[in-house]
Amino acid sequence: MHSRASQNRLSGSAFHSRISALLLAMLSTMAAIYVAGRLWQDAADRVYLIQELDKRSGQGESAISVDDTLKVIACREQQKQLSTLEMQLAAARQEGFVPKSLSKNEVAHSKKKLLAVIGIFTTFGRKKNRDAIRKAWMPSGAALKKLADEKGIVVRFVIGRSPNRGDSLDRQIDRENEQTNDFIVLDGQVEASEERPKKMKSFYIHAVENWDAEFYVKVNDDVYVNIDVLGATLTAYLNKPRVYIGCMKSGEVFSELTHKWYEPDWWKFGDAKSYFTHASGELYAISRALAQFISINRSILRTYAHDDVSAGSWFIGLDVKHIDERKFCCSSWLAGAICTAV
Repeated sequence: MHSRASQNRLSGSAFHSRISALLLAMLSTMAAIYVAGRLWQDAADRVYLIQELDKRSGQGESAISVDDTLKVIACREQQKQLSTLEMQLAAARQEGFVPKSLSKNEVAHSKKKLLAVIGIFTTFGRKKNRDAIRKAWMPSGAALKKLADEKGIVVRFVIGRSPNRGDSLDRQIDRENEQTNDFIVLDGQVEASEERPKKMKSFYIHAVENWDAEFYVKVNDDVYVNIDVLGATLTAYLNKPRVYIGCMKSGEVFSELTHKWYEPDWWKFGDAKSYFTHASGELYAISRALAQFISINRSILRTYAHDDVSAGSWFIGLDVKHIDERKFCCSSWLAGAICTAV
């Protein structure tokens, strides 16, 4: 009896254990199904929400990818680095460093701080004007080098290239330059009357990249200059870091298409149709800091119909000293005048 009772108890315990295990397994299975269902539902909800968001935002497959975003960021960083390098380059030139691309003669000139680089703006078919200037006030040959070495003044004729690159006009200038070696030939600049403002900007860029001078001077090829008076006048302004020196003027803005001095952007100058104050184009000078400003910002400086107006427009928003130097007025020879127009 005792043995049979013990067996019954053991059988009952095993039965209850199997039931408990079965119930536990059922509960676990139900819990797993529940969790899986919720995860699937959440995933389906997320997909639906993303699709709706794409539809409403209008992006869909055209949305910018992570790779594209990284490329944009990298491009912006390169632009910042380029701007920094340009500023460092300008500072290096200011301290006396020069580009490796300079010729041996230009390197010799650039090692010494020059007083001025004078660009005489000329064009095709004006050899008589250039020869007259060479005879009147611009030295030639060894005397030209002596002027740079002793007085710190470099003088060059400035010209661009023919619209028909390599034609007889270009060849004539190349032959003349081989004989005189007194040209700045702007290879990337088209020589044309409507291109004069861009030519002026190209001159300043070239000059500041090739010579380290206190001043950069623009003069026309129908103007005679007294080099000694010019040098003395510029020397008086050496203590001013940002100067714009010339025969300052203003004047009417012409909106008539047929007028000689027609300004396509006349509407930008207000109802009075009057230009802002700027130096007359026959002769004017800018200090090194302003020439460097033009060089660094070459791509964003717009030009107007006239080179003198264009130059004046670039300095309006800067901390620049405008100097109305009457000696730069070239209408006639006056006592102590620098130039005269012919």
